[in-house]
Amino acid sequence: MGKRVLVTGGAGFIGSHLCDHLLDQGYEVICLDNFFTGNKDNIVHLLGRHRFELIRHDLVNPILLEVDQIYNLACPASPIHYQYNPVKTVKTNVMGTLNMLGLAKRVKARILQASTSEVYGDPTVHPQPETYWGNVNCIGLRSCYDEGKRLAETLMMDYHRQNQVDIRIARIFNTYGPRMAVNDGRVMSNFVTQALRSQPLTIYGNGGQTRSFCYVSDMVRGMFLLMELDEFLGPVNLGNPQETSMLELARRIIEMTDSKAGLEYRPLPPDDPGRRRPDISLARTRLGWAPEVPSEAGLRLTIEYFREKLAMGPRSSTISA
Repeated sequence: MGKRVLVTGGAGFIGSHLCDHLLDQGYEVICLDNFFTGNKDNIVHLLGRHRFELIRHDLVNPILLEVDQIYNLACPASPIHYQYNPVKTVKTNVMGTLNMLGLAKRVKARILQASTSEVYGDPTVHPQPETYWGNVNCIGLRSCYDEGKRLAETLMMDYHRQNQVDIRIARIFNTYGPRMAVNDGRVMSNFVTQALRSQPLTIYGNGGQTRSFCYVSDMVRGMFLLMELDEFLGPVNLGNPQETSMLELARRIIEMTDSKAGLEYRPLPPDDPGRRRPDISLARTRLGWAPEVPSEAGLRLTIEYFREKLAMGPRSSTISA
């Protein structure tokens, strides 16, 4: 019989793809989401599957379940959404992680924390290895997310050392693909929707800042391999080491969408990282993992998804169920 797995934030972008993958592996999946940024459209195709269960619940409040594994993905990941209620973002990262660690301790479940490249802040080391401690503004507008995730990692490590909880920590770099929200607010969704609407693509600063974009199926595969490995490696970077400037990405999306859109330059937001690229040596050597989906293919699938969502009208823009 397959494992029983809890996915918090399971109706979100990455979480819903993870639910798909786990079901395909023969596991029972409990999807838990409060539908702040998750969307039932992402998991509606799973509702009839007998090994899939959906629970509407806010992770800030404890929940008692019997499971073998926990993937803790619950937290808004876009600055627009996590800055909308920064105190709630901190509570989700801290109290939510505490509640999931308490559950993992009680039922002896293995737990994977979806951490983030934002723990590195605006890095002074490039590319970023897991050994780098980061350069984060602990009182800035982004700190509710950045520091919340850093504290979630602290809690994971302390539960591991003090209570022998079986933990995994994935530091997720920029991920893209179908099921991103139209109003996600991050660069990939912004550029694609602006290009499809023939609106100017918003470039912050001079567009020279870089990111590394990993297609969602590669990210889910990396998380699964990390969870299934019967050894704790410490935090593990999961991301695409191919680095792209914002200006390059904007021009490429305009070309791929055959858009007539231009570019609109705006001031750089506070604490926006200048460069971001993961060192994935640990994932390569210990998990045998590296991204496989070429950026051209991933972008085409993402563009087609957004084209369909925009054609559906305003309903596709909602962030709630």
